Amino acid sequence: MTPDPTTPAPENPVNLHYRHVDVFAARPYSGNSLAVFPDADGLTSPQMLAITQELRHFETIFLGRAAPAPDVDAQVSARVFDLFGELDFAGHPVLGAAAVLHERAGGTGARRWRFHLTARPVEVTTRSTATGCHAELDQGPPKFLATVPDADRAEIAAALNLPARALAYLSLQVVSTGLRYLVVPVVGGLAEARIVRADFADLVERHGAQFVYVLDVEALEGRTWNNDGVLEDVATGSAAGCVGAYLARHGVVPVDQDFVLRQGRFVGRPSRLVVRPQGRRDALRNVRVGGDVSMVARGTLDTLPG
Repeated sequence: MTPDPTTPAPENPVNLHYRHVDVFAARPYSGNSLAVFPDADGLTSPQMLAITQELRHFETIFLGRAAPAPDVDAQVSARVFDLFGELDFAGHPVLGAAAVLHERAGGTGARRWRFHLTARPVEVTTRSTATGCHAELDQGPPKFLATVPDADRAEIAAALNLPARALAYLSLQVVSTGLRYLVVPVVGGLAEARIVRADFADLVERHGAQFVYVLDVEALEGRTWNNDGVLEDVATGSAAGCVGAYLARHGVVPVDQDFVLRQGRFVGRPSRLVVRPQGRRDALRNVRVGGDVSMVARGTLDTLPG
């Protein structure tokens, strides 16, 4: 077919490639979806946000040009956006990006990558699997922050649509490996959990947290949402590091051993996050979070946001 010469050419013509992957999943169409832009040099912050909102993944990661480094296969700058703005740190975008770099590099051996995020640099190891790639992020030493006073436990339970009796005997505590999560331990009741207070962001901020993670300490399964309660996250790598540190500190899981944290069942995207707290219970030196990454699709942007 002959092109219509009266049709205007697209503005800002480009050929910006991206990879669509599912993280924490051994097969596509499960786990946490992600768009990875491996050659994003030159994009502005408003363009990155607009692209993220257009693609509608929970998060999108934009990488600079890979540079050599003496102790890793390559190092790259990385910026992560969700639908609302830029994140200083995130788990599943870094894991997915590392899997894309591993795929680009080729070969079957293990590789190491250093990502320079807004908050700090982090390292990821990758290896090939029968279905794609496995990636593992070293989140560094956890920080144990505020503990919720006993007098406030019932208020937080109610804000999460839970009866106070659903809370486990463990403390409600804020833990950070990059983002500050209020870990709310429960025994049962996970299916009913949801945010029901309009001022929930203010409530968690009062205790020094940015987000909440409701954790069934017996089933080792969790849920988290945006603070407006509208969007539930599928599988949260940053929170998994906090959960691993929390469980190890309280003796629920052993140190230096992997355990599987499950998330995403309630939104139809079952995910497996492999977590390994390392060190001593009272002095954890780091937490590693990993999972399988499935390659789903390739895409190309024909135009950029204006």
